[in-house]
Amino acid sequence: MMSVKLYPPKPEKVYFFGTCLIDMFYPQAGLDGIRLLEREGIEVVFPDDQTCCGQAAYTSGYHDEARAVAAAQLDLFPDSWPIIVPSGSCGGMMRTHYPQLFAGTPREAQARDIAERIYELTEFLVHVCHVKFADKGEPQKVAMHTSCSARREMGLAETGPALLAQLGQVELVEQVRAAECCGFGGTFAVRHPEISAAMVEDKTQAIEAAGAEHFVTSDCGCLMNIAGRFEHQKKAVRGEHIASYLWRRTS
Repeated sequence: MMSVKLYPPKPEKVYFFGTCLIDMFYPQAGLDGIRLLEREGIEVVFPDDQTCCGQAAYTSGYHDEARAVAAAQLDLFPDSWPIIVPSGSCGGMMRTHYPQLFAGTPREAQARDIAERIYELTEFLVHVCHVKFADKGEPQKVAMHTSCSARREMGLAETGPALLAQLGQVELVEQVRAAECCGFGGTFAVRHPEISAAMVEDKTQAIEAAGAEHFVTSDCGCLMNIAGRFEHQKKAVRGEHIASYLWRRTS
């Protein structure tokens, strides 16, 4: 059973864990996430040596390899500041699975300390920063896709929509498949491409049927998968990481 997260007062400093997909494909989303935090008066520290959280190996069953990758991250956050992750999947890995991955090892206590300080970006903005946005964009109909890990492992189905609801010119439309997987699932899309393609086809159809002109998500894997499918279909619907969308409309 998922434990209830107790939220602290807004801190002066936080760490930012950027994730592989942001580093390689969507660096602007990481920069925009940092800007959102800095605008709240928080100093953001980005450890230069960060790499992968280990999720890809872990969910593929390679736990020893995942442990080796994850172990390289444990020493990057020595101070007791919150660790902000702009991804529910990486956040879920670090918060939920690090204690399991290092259970019974000399680094178990360190892994548990890291896990307790993990916050997904939208979660932190809503529950710790208590942000208030003023929308500066044009009217637009938007669909929100919350990743499976954010929704089920971290219990964060409502934080993204709560932030979008503050944007007065945005109409958040509800897709009928809102709680369903987009088909990415990390290595799932590689190992089962036909099933993944069918799932993302359903997802794009649902987003379009809801009347969305744009969609946002807090996970770059989902963004890549859904936006790529829309592009393949030659549809006008475009996608964006929620950090970039919020920054663009409020700055």
